[in-house]
Amino acid sequence: MDRQLLVVSTICFAAAVARMAVALRAGICRPTRFNFLAIGLGFIFQSAFLSIRGHELHRCPLTNLFEVLIFLAWSVALIYMLIGPTYRLSLMGAFTAPLVFLIQTLALLAPIDVRHPVKIPANPWLEFHASMSIVAYGAFALACVAGVMYLVQERQLKTHQLRSIFYHLPPLTDLFAAITRLLWWGFALYTLGLASGFFIDAPLPRLQVVCALGVWLLYAVILQGRHFRRLAPTRVAALCILGFAAALTLLWGISFTAQMHSLP
Repeated sequence: MDRQLLVVSTICFAAAVARMAVALRAGICRPTRFNFLAIGLGFIFQSAFLSIRGHELHRCPLTNLFEVLIFLAWSVALIYMLIGPTYRLSLMGAFTAPLVFLIQTLALLAPIDVRHPVKIPANPWLEFHASMSIVAYGAFALACVAGVMYLVQERQLKTHQLRSIFYHLPPLTDLFAAITRLLWWGFALYTLGLASGFFIDAPLPRLQVVCALGVWLLYAVILQGRHFRRLAPTRVAALCILGFAAALTLLWGISFTAQMHSLP
């Protein structure tokens, strides 16, 4: 039953992708209510899946890589639903929907939904640590998406090849402001997640701690470069993409809440 909800959610995101693909093919690229509603509906089904799985497990549904990927996709959709309309970045859905669709499709097709025997009781600090870290990933993912939008628009301006999508992208100043806010939100959540990990009554895997601190340091450097204007906006946008790619690699080596004692 829970996987069926996830399939329906994935179909909703696929519909948003297909609608934008048709618009791009027709040379008309503008934010539409359909895209926002499709993503919103997909988010509702994601939430229903996570709720059912969580009640079934009696813990935060982060006990295997399948659930981590779905939680990540949910976090991306959540951050988009919160900031998309606020910063007038509705077209961000054209870039966000494919990302969520790919994550969920990968999770559904790959044989990674393996139930692990629960080795430790539910730990509130562990649950908080895990969930905050993944929600931070959602903010970093949206910063990556905004970075892609920034680079696309900046390249069109440089090459003087202004396509239809250019006229519906937010101004570069608005995009860069959104990137900065998303970075700060993601960094704050990630810091909170890392700090809470040290309250878990168990030793943390050293390699994971080092990798997690490496990601934290990377985003700290990006934010410092932005604050002191040592990094050009284009460089910040590119580093957002590289930073999220680096952070994603940690997902393949994490320890899950039902097995060990930490997440990246």
